[in-house]
Amino acid sequence: MANSEILLVKPVDGLGGEGDQVKVRAGYARNYLLPRGIAVPLTSSNRKQVEALKKRRAVREADELTGARELAGRLEKTNLAFAVKTGEGGKMFGAITATDIHDQLTAAGITLEKRRIHLHTPVKTLGKHTVKVKLHPEITVDVNFDVVSENPIVPTATEEKK
Repeated sequence: MANSEILLVKPVDGLGGEGDQVKVRAGYARNYLLPRGIAVPLTSSNRKQVEALKKRRAVREADELTGARELAGRLEKTNLAFAVKTGEGGKMFGAITATDIHDQLTAAGITLEKRRIHLHTPVKTLGKHTVKVKLHPEITVDVNFDVVSENPIVPTATEEKK
């Protein structure tokens, strides 16, 4: 298969940041990266742009890091609570998912991409839980949340006999 060497103008997840020289499949470069202006072919004239792109990248990464630190401070102070319907013995109907957590954070005034919330399995039990939020490659925050019953917990028939 033919490969093509290109210079990235914008960051691409899993490929690199602006100013990086990367080798990709010729079709990916020709059909996706080049038409969208994400990359330019690597020529001698384009090699001169590398320094300007790297400076711009350093400034952008510094801004992202400071923004992530500020957001981490706000997230650590945030307490979330979910009131859910329960059946006999406190068994939950449904589950708390990353979408639910994202909606609560948005309601609390914290703007965040949903894909940054790393909840491996939906929460199906009452009590205190923790979810990891990856804001930056260097910054990960644990957000605590409580799942409480909306209605009083009625013991099951087997628990009453004991």
